[in-house]
Amino acid sequence: MEKIHIPTVPLLKFYTNALRILKNPLSFHRENFERLGDSFRLNIGNGDPVVFSRDPGFVQYALQKNHKNFTKTTIQTRDMAKYLGKGLLTSDGEHWKKQRKLIQPAFHKKQLLLILGSIDAAIKAELNKIETGKPIDIFPIFNNLAFQTVVKSLFSSAVGEKEIKRLQFITEAAQKMLVKELRQPYLNSWFLRKKNVQKHIGLTREARDLLGEIVDRRKKSGKRENDLLDMLLDARYDNGSAMEAEQLIDEILILFTAGHETTSNSLTFTAQLLARHPEAQQKIAQEINYAKSTSVSIQEIITACPYTKMAIEESMRLYPPAYFIDRVNIEEDEWKGMIIPKGTSLLFSMYEIHRHKDFWDDPEVFKPERFEDPKKYASAYFPFGAGPRMCIGNNFAMYEMILAIGELVDRFEITAPSIPIKIKPLITLKPEKAILTFSTMKSHG
Repeated sequence: MEKIHIPTVPLLKFYTNALRILKNPLSFHRENFERLGDSFRLNIGNGDPVVFSRDPGFVQYALQKNHKNFTKTTIQTRDMAKYLGKGLLTSDGEHWKKQRKLIQPAFHKKQLLLILGSIDAAIKAELNKIETGKPIDIFPIFNNLAFQTVVKSLFSSAVGEKEIKRLQFITEAAQKMLVKELRQPYLNSWFLRKKNVQKHIGLTREARDLLGEIVDRRKKSGKRENDLLDMLLDARYDNGSAMEAEQLIDEILILFTAGHETTSNSLTFTAQLLARHPEAQQKIAQEINYAKSTSVSIQEIITACPYTKMAIEESMRLYPPAYFIDRVNIEEDEWKGMIIPKGTSLLFSMYEIHRHKDFWDDPEVFKPERFEDPKKYASAYFPFGAGPRMCIGNNFAMYEMILAIGELVDRFEITAPSIPIKIKPLITLKPEKAILTFSTMKSHG
């Protein structure tokens, strides 16, 4: 195959757009993709150029077909790890394989059925806090809902509100600091001199201490809750040993951070889309009403809501929480004639792939029905990643979101102002100013 040169965005262009990239890099990336094609190289000033791609075939090659030659970049294994520890999200190699094998059974569908009651109760309690009849920002409510859901699933009722709020504050503060480091690498020495990094690492130590106290309380109580913490405490490696205390905290911190953040983002975007598409809202209302009247268990309600699931899937297409997936190739590789030198940082844009006109009909339009045949778009849809490192909590997240959206639409009619949905790309794709109005005067029928 003929060797192809990877188009390059010069360093000067990166610097002249630095403030814009810091605020929201997606429009900058879109311009480069449209001008240069589905893959381009960007110089960011540290001597290590990054290759960006919106080619879904390249994603499948790196994450599935030739995944053994692609490992995570230092964005996760070093930069995120200094705040979150060496859990599933931030580890690689043999350590990751060992942890994945150990933890996977806790997220099997049969195990998740044991905590559906806790998930459902947490959702209903948080939705009770929605004020009706006036515009409100729904994100804080969904953020609390997702955090409470993870807390109840992990620890049942063994955590106080003060502890939860402190853990939320710490995880969000650490993320903001990490975003500054990643988008302004030329200021890293300044961040260190100002002790910004050390301050936030200190905060994460506080979070670890809090989680350690919660785990110790469970161990001392001798009480079984059949929650995720019990499953993690019960888990054994091949040699029969349990996780060390520090490793357990690493995994819990990852579940806390990744488990609540991506879900709260998706719920918010889904609610905003439904508010702007009353016909979809009506279909969900009718579906959940029927499901509740004919089902005898929470699991049956989830199974009886296929359209609700499709609406969530379409929301995650338009607004994927993990809007970039990073990899670095261990040895030199090649894709479609492009030579990828050993050690190249690769950033795959899920946001662009999910809106690519070559792979989606009407890509900018909200159409849940497109997922009636999920195989049709499977090769260009990666809401939970792909391959061996696909998100371990994908079933947990979908169960939670189906229950939350179903309950939300069953209770309220949702309307929105006639303005575009705003986004704030951080480590995950976050909503900004998600103003909605909720009414109990429903007209769904």
